This record gives sequence, structure tokens and C-alpha cells, in this order.
Amino acid sequence: MRINRSWMVSLAFFLVAVIGATWLYPRLPVEVPTHWDFNGHVNGYMSRFWGAAFPALMILALVSLTWVLPAISPRRFEIRPFAQIYVLLMLAVQGLVLVLGLATLLAAAGYAIPMPKLVMLGTGALFMILGNYMGKLRKNFFVGIRSPWTLASDAVWERTHRVAGWLFMLAGLLVVVLTLAGAPPWLTLALLVAAGLIPYGYSLVIYQRLALRLSGRRLSPFQLQPSRSST
Repeated sequence: MRINRSWMVSLAFFLVAVIGATWLYPRLPVEVPTHWDFNGHVNGYMSRFWGAAFPALMILALVSLTWVLPAISPRRFEIRPFAQIYVLLMLAVQGLVLVLGLATLLAAAGYAIPMPKLVMLGTGALFMILGNYMGKLRKNFFVGIRSPWTLASDAVWERTHRVAGWLFMLAGLLVVVLTLAGAPPWLTLALLVAAGLIPYGYSLVIYQRLALRLSGRRLSPFQLQPSRSST
């Protein structure tokens, strides 16, 4: 996807959010449910105005980040080398915000929307998309597995993101399948958390292996670069 075309997609997302909120606004209660627990019980609310405006405002915030983050990326950590992938992933997040935001308003307006299940299905789908492109990300401060060890080494970054890509895709697929099969939300949430945390531990292991190969000794987890012996 060309970067300049992403503006049109984001604009379409924003307009759909505005039109949907405008159409549903007269049917919304004074307090709009915005959060549900694992059992489907509402435990968070917003006022009608902010509840209706929230999806469109979130999309605007994500669009702003899409264009601000590449501009403020420091040297050697630029987003531009993988800009098309970055924009595509940001559009995927915007799409998820749009779907869940409109579903929240529909549920508040009285439509039978299974919000906890929809959230898990959407998050699982997003993890699969992220996993599919994870291996194409390059070292940066904003997107991907940004541990001290991935940021310290290009090799650790690449290996970690190859593994993370498979983990994200597998976890996302399992979350979608298990959610459709009626699995408890805590189980699918645990899969997502595991997929997000395991790559951080893996990056430390890989960093230590590479450091051991180069320096002949194991480094402290807080030591980002192997020390060089004086000559």
C-alpha cells in the first residue's frame, strides 16, 4: 500500500466513525457503557457525548501518531526504511478501533452485541496481522519488541522478530478459534499476554549467546555491550 493512499483510508475510517456516531447519538443513554469484564458485565462508562465521539477521536490520534513518530525517530532508528509496513499496521489498528468503537455504540443503543467476544476476535485478528509483518520491521523505538537487547543489536532484533512473528500469528489464530468455540476470556487473554512477553525473554537469551560467542563470557542482563579488553 502506498503511503499517500493511507490518508484516504484513514479519512474513510474517520467519516464512518462520525456518521455512525451521529446516527446512533439520539438512541444512546446518558451514560454509554465502554468497558466489560470477562463475564460480559459493564464496569466502565462515559458520558453520551464523549462516548459517541471517542471512536473518531481515537482514529484522529492514531493518524497523528502515524505521521509524527517517523518525523521524531532518531538517527539509526528511523521508521522510513519500513514505512509502508508501519503505515499498514497503523491502519490495521485504526480499523480495529473503528469496529470496536461502533460496536460499543451499537451495544449502548440496545443492539445485541457480544462485546467481550468481539474484542477478543478483533484482537486475535490484529495479532495475526502484526505477526505476518513482524519480521519486516527494522530497529526503532516505537514499533515491535523494543527490549534493551533488541535495541542493542541488529542481529538480536531480527531473530527476535522472526520468532515473535510466528508467536503472534499462532496466538492470534488460537484466540480466534478458542473464542468462537466458547473458551473463557481469561484463557485467550493469557495467550495474548504470553505471545507479547515471550519475545522479550527470547531477546535476552539470543543476546547472551551472541555476546558469549564474541567475548567468551556471559554478560549481565543489564550490560548492553560486551566490554573490550585493553591491549
